[in-house]
Amino acid sequence: MPLILSLFVLLFSVSSVQAEEVVYGMAMHGAPKYEVGFEKLDYVSDQAVKGGRFVRSAIGTFDTLNEFNIKGKKAEGLENLYDPLMRRVWDEPFSLYGLIAKEIIVPEDRSEITYILNPAAKFHDGTPITSEDVVFSFEQHKKHGKPVTRRVYSLVDHYEIISPQKIRFVLGEGYDAETVMILSIMRIVPKAYWQDKDFGATTLEPPLGSGPYKISAVDPGRRLVYERVKDYWAKDLPVNKYQYNFDEIVFDYYRDETVAFEALKTGNVDMWRENDIGRWVSAYKGLDSVKPVSFDHQRPEWLKAVIFNTRKDLFADLRVREALNLAFPYDWVNQTLFHNQLKVTQSVFANSELAASTQAAQKLPERQRLRKAVNLLKEAGWHVENGVLQKDGQDFTFEILLSNPDDEKIALSFVRSLEKLGIKANVRPVDSAQFLGRLNDYDYDMVFYRWINSLSPGNEQYVYWGSGSADQIGTRNYAGVKSDAVDMAINDMVNAKERGELVDAAHRLDIALMSGYYFIPLYYKGFDTVALSAAIAYPDMTPVYGPVTETWWHK
Repeated sequence: MPLILSLFVLLFSVSSVQAEEVVYGMAMHGAPKYEVGFEKLDYVSDQAVKGGRFVRSAIGTFDTLNEFNIKGKKAEGLENLYDPLMRRVWDEPFSLYGLIAKEIIVPEDRSEITYILNPAAKFHDGTPITSEDVVFSFEQHKKHGKPVTRRVYSLVDHYEIISPQKIRFVLGEGYDAETVMILSIMRIVPKAYWQDKDFGATTLEPPLGSGPYKISAVDPGRRLVYERVKDYWAKDLPVNKYQYNFDEIVFDYYRDETVAFEALKTGNVDMWRENDIGRWVSAYKGLDSVKPVSFDHQRPEWLKAVIFNTRKDLFADLRVREALNLAFPYDWVNQTLFHNQLKVTQSVFANSELAASTQAAQKLPERQRLRKAVNLLKEAGWHVENGVLQKDGQDFTFEILLSNPDDEKIALSFVRSLEKLGIKANVRPVDSAQFLGRLNDYDYDMVFYRWINSLSPGNEQYVYWGSGSADQIGTRNYAGVKSDAVDMAINDMVNAKERGELVDAAHRLDIALMSGYYFIPLYYKGFDTVALSAAIAYPDMTPVYGPVTETWWHK
């Protein structure tokens, strides 16, 4: 009996050690790329030097330096003030490595996570970052944070402070493998600084942080200056080496893009992310002080589309939606408005390994597309009477909602193409406030908008496409998608254990959405267009998510 008991104790001890393995990082699927003891990230350069000023432009204004709540117009660059528990890297789909939490303990089912804090972690005033700060941050984010943050944090059943440098979070009903990942990128704020302040309010007081930069000057609504923290506690950690190189980062605010672009041309701005393909093609010729650079990437491009509201009877029929897809003048719009520089979007996850679909019909000549569209509309009961498409005495007419003037040019081209089918579409431009109100209330027939995806799609796909979000006001299921095939694919994505399982599920989701014709996909570039002053240098390697300004430096 004593021998059996001894064996039981030994086996239990071994089992406990295995269950509580201390690790330095984690990936959403599989193992992290970088092994224990790695020296630096692959996409940084050991040629990077500290010093200099990096001036960037921003459009509009700002009225708060509190990045965490939903109030106010947030200033640019606030992510530089606070460190998260773990650092995300940009050459992997979704992997995290130790920062404030130098190590973690997480079981295979990811039902809980224990953070072991780095004893060197400190705020800018020199006070250490402790478990009390982590708990305080969690509670404030849960109460005042963005809706997606509050939803994820609500999945925590309870937490336990084990010591000043060790804290355990236990998850409750509804959690999945992504929950601990999202929890681990929580930015930690100092309890001593914030406990007597309103975390849910706007403020222009520079807050006490822990990150690589602090705010040194504020001109409300016009300029913000960040100063590199010379004794930044984490500057030599492998996840931070050769990054955060500029002594100062300045954001100058301009009323519109035209004025901001002139500032670039005159040397008052060091960087400009160019989103106007026409300007990219022609405006940089002869500008010796500005270098246009194209950075290739492998992340999914934004899914920009003209979206059907399938809650409307007019667009409930898949054949009607497919017909209008076929009527879109892809070639003319690309050639006339985009200088033939863009690619037609043929996938929800265009430009990435997650993409599965190809819409062969988009490649047909316009005449064949329109002929096929006519046949589909006839199958759906629509016929032309005196030049007007009708069904049961009802004209085929609808409204296209938008707020961006550039979208209006595309919409008007679409309207002219629809007229060939006897369809009357009215373009309805509105201001941004009215647009967002109608968007959130699903008060539109068709609408110009977009979705943003990453290389590690997860729970947000329920909000984008899930049947459960179709009738909830304020979600991002703008099309009103209700599909068992879509729901099943999303569920498989969220519960995938390995990368291959995720990619397979993403392909199935892609096919289900694209074959459902819930929107008319528009265009994408497949590369990032950036204009830089001659004084700015960057590493040779660009990670899968695109250029990372934290790795740049002043020559």
